[in-house]
Amino acid sequence: MIRSYPRLGHLLAGLAGACATLAFSPFDLWLVWLLVCAAVFWLMRGLPPKQAAWRGWCFGVGFYGAGVSWVYVSIHNFGSAPALLAFAFTALFVMALALAFTAPQFALYRWLCRRINRERSWPPVLLFSAIWVLFEWVRSWFLTGFPWLYGGYTLIDTPLASWAPVTGVFGLSLLLVLFASGLTQYLFYRHDRTLLAILIGTTALLLLSVPLQIIQWTQPVKGQTLSFAAVQGNISQDLKWKPGHLDDTIETYLKLTQPFWNRDIVIWPENAIPTLYQNVPALMDQLDAKGKEAQTSLVLGMPWYESDRFYNSIISLGTGDGYYFKQKLVPFGEYVPFESVLRGLIAFFDLPMSSFSLGSDNQPPLQVAGHPVATYICYEVVYPDFAAALARDTGFLITISNDTWFGTSIGPFQHFQMARMRALETGRYMIRGTNDGISALIDEKGRVVSQITQYQAGVLDGELPVMMGDTPFMRFRSWPVLAFCLLLLLASLQPWRSR
Repeated sequence: MIRSYPRLGHLLAGLAGACATLAFSPFDLWLVWLLVCAAVFWLMRGLPPKQAAWRGWCFGVGFYGAGVSWVYVSIHNFGSAPALLAFAFTALFVMALALAFTAPQFALYRWLCRRINRERSWPPVLLFSAIWVLFEWVRSWFLTGFPWLYGGYTLIDTPLASWAPVTGVFGLSLLLVLFASGLTQYLFYRHDRTLLAILIGTTALLLLSVPLQIIQWTQPVKGQTLSFAAVQGNISQDLKWKPGHLDDTIETYLKLTQPFWNRDIVIWPENAIPTLYQNVPALMDQLDAKGKEAQTSLVLGMPWYESDRFYNSIISLGTGDGYYFKQKLVPFGEYVPFESVLRGLIAFFDLPMSSFSLGSDNQPPLQVAGHPVATYICYEVVYPDFAAALARDTGFLITISNDTWFGTSIGPFQHFQMARMRALETGRYMIRGTNDGISALIDEKGRVVSQITQYQAGVLDGELPVMMGDTPFMRFRSWPVLAFCLLLLLASLQPWRSR
């Protein structure tokens, strides 16, 4: 029926893409992802490459349209764009993502399937799985990257997540898509021995996740437990960058922090002080002196100006030392692609602090409470390999963010889910401090130890151990999984005789 009515197939692909959002936070129905992978594999069967590109585009429109619907909130609520215009820009963004990624992904898959001409055997399973994961990886760097909605994130609260410290999120994605496509091919098309062996092998790897949970890749340093307080100011985005509100913002953070100056670490979120570091030297000296007096490291985010450039930075004062400039900038939020064309078109392209520059890629880690710490500003925590590289030789992780841009959408939950995966991949505790949530302490297994209520001012007060040791993923990052995907491609393209 689907072959006779290709438009119905396109519609079903779009519907499958939209349903995939249910597998991610805040819904966390991870089995939906298996069903989506199986459905897309089935819907792509027998298509010529051009039609596969159209169907892949429809899948992408549904996938990104539902999965990153929070973009509309940013453009409409905080970019001051009328609802219709915000919808149009969001639709263009979603269609561009589908055109850049899912359309070529499935066109390539079907083109290679045509080359091997073995629809009912095992090679399509390997092709489908390897190409899927390789395109997830491409999304992590192409045009600065959009590393959002990787299938492996759906496993964060399952026993299968124990593979993450070994393979990273891409390894989890590969296991899921291999199992889904392999089972679909075996049940509906052909029961050959090679396909059965692939399915059994994948199932064995999934089951291996149970004993993997026992392994402790990293260990706490004896006697090194630190107290911390992460301050959630809940400053309205409408007021945040107004010069007349700066004193009220500072007063809010000082008042919330006052009872917690005896902690080893105090954390204020991204751009907690919404003015340049160089504009408030007296305040910085005051905070530095207060931290030294209380024997506290104050870690805070604020803009920085240096050598005619603006940086989104995180600073360590008091008993801490150093500063870090953000390396992964958010398109349109922190810099504007095609600036000469888009600046002034709508208010969204003229948001405050949307002209940041990239920080150097060889910055030393911040020193916090006498320890080197990996720090990530907002979007940076969603890059798996980048985050793993920064985590080497550090004792714990700190990420600060301002998820106010997401409003009350699903965006903050997805962002939090990805942060949890970074803690699991690196085997380190993570403190996450945000302006309005989700502020939380995450342990080395990616589990939430404690968090505070969203959209309210408050302080997350707790303790965390300093960790030592590296996970396999920290040492090798995603390269073994990517190499394995290339081997799967080569294996599927060899002229094996069908059995």
